[in-house]
Amino acid sequence: QVQLVESGGGLVQPGGSLRLSCAASGVALRINDMAWYRQAPGKERELVATITNGGDTSYVDSVKGRFTISRDNAKGTVYLQMNSLKPEDTAVYYCNAGFTTLYLKTLETWGRGTQVTVSS
Repeated sequence: QVQLVESGGGLVQPGGSLRLSCAASGVALRINDMAWYRQAPGKERELVATITNGGDTSYVDSVKGRFTISRDNAKGTVYLQMNSLKPEDTAVYYCNAGFTTLYLKTLETWGRGTQVTVSS
């Protein structure tokens, strides 16, 4: 199985930047697509950005041009660089990854989340 641990959240002023990291550990044949989701108070969890094993990326419209997702396959780590942060970016950010087990099953796992608060 694979476990994910996020880090890098915190309190930042509007217009500031944060970089989230998510490290995968455990045993798997391959880590597949990785993604960042977020959930604001009283709202449903939404997909923020995804990155394939080959490096193809996609973003929700509200973060395009401000957030950048990247990954280091050798380290099993995915990053989310967040610039020009807005109060509406305040949420708990969750890391998600699909992976293929040694028995060729495809599973999905989540991190526990890291809080990002954008406020003056």
